[in-house]
Amino acid sequence: MSLQHCKIIDLPKIEDPRGNLTFIEGGQHVPFEIKRVYYLYDVPGGSHRGGHAHKDLHQLLIAMSGSFDITLDDGRTKFKYHLNRSYYGLYIPPMIWREIDNFSSGSVCMVLASERYSEDDYYRDYAQFNQAVSGK
Repeated sequence: MSLQHCKIIDLPKIEDPRGNLTFIEGGQHVPFEIKRVYYLYDVPGGSHRGGHAHKDLHQLLIAMSGSFDITLDDGRTKFKYHLNRSYYGLYIPPMIWREIDNFSSGSVCMVLASERYSEDDYYRDYAQFNQAVSGK
């Protein structure tokens, strides 16, 4: 995969004076079946999350509250996204390295995943990831 496959997905936003509502339906708003949902919160200032790539997993990351930066890397090119709206999701296909940082106070990052957790699906070493994407 390359960074051109990563994209911001506009999620439905129903505006109401009593408060807005956004919903996500698997197969409708995301290009995969949702099998797992988790979220990052109470991330201490200056901390980084991510630092890995997935072999087969697809993900959609959403800033439910606050903001954070996500740097994506396909082994050739890097691109940084700033997420700060709960109605935007960042789609990340397999074989993309990600680093998440610059968390604002009180931020919450929700992740929708195409599979359940499996340690075998991870590249946690950048050199090994780079070898895999370069075919060496």
